[in-house]
Amino acid sequence: KTQGEFGGIDVVINNASVIDLSGSLDLSAKKYDLMQGVNVRGTFMLSRAAVPILREAENPHILSLSPPLNLSPRWLGGHTGYTLAKYGMTMATLGIGAEFAKDGIAANTLWPRTTIATAAVQFALGGDQMMKVSRTPEIYADAAYEVVTKPSRDYTGQTLIVEDVLEAAGVTDFSRYAAVPGTPDDQLFPDIFLD
Repeated sequence: KTQGEFGGIDVVINNASVIDLSGSLDLSAKKYDLMQGVNVRGTFMLSRAAVPILREAENPHILSLSPPLNLSPRWLGGHTGYTLAKYGMTMATLGIGAEFAKDGIAANTLWPRTTIATAAVQFALGGDQMMKVSRTPEIYADAAYEVVTKPSRDYTGQTLIVEDVLEAAGVTDFSRYAAVPGTPDDQLFPDIFLD
C-alpha cells in the first residue's frame, strides 16, 4: 500500500521500542516477550518487508534507534531483558546491513550520548526531572538526516552515536538541543549503554 500511495520507500526508521528496566527476577515473562516482539522482531520484520521496495530506491537506508554493542557487565547485568531487546535491534540491523549490502541498502544504528526528552524517558527513567536534563528530539532528527543522506553503498553496517555524526557534519555547539535552554552539556544525563 505504501509503495502504491507514495511511489516507494527510501528510508526505514526502526523507532518502535518497549522499555522496562526491571531486573531479571522482577521482569514478567509477558513484558519480556513484548520487548522482544516489538524491539527485535519488529525491527527485523519491518526491515525485511521493506527490502524488496528499498532495492528500487536511489539511496536506500534502514536506520534503527538502538545502541552500540557494549558488553560491559554494567549494561549486561543492569537490566538484562531490556539490554537483550535493544542489542537485538542492533544485531538485526547489522545483519540486514551485511546481507543486503550487495543491493546498496545501508543499515545502521543511531544512539545518543544523553537522554532525549521523550515520553518514554519521562515515564520510564525519571519524570519531569529527567526531562530537564535531556536533549530535545531534534538532535536525533538532525543526526538521522545526516545518516540517511549519505551514499548508502558507502555508509552501512555502523553503530553510530548522534553527537559524533553531527560533529562530523560540522556541528560544534549542541546547546540549542538542551530541553531546558541554557543547561550546560556537563549537566545533561548520560544515556544508557555508553561508557
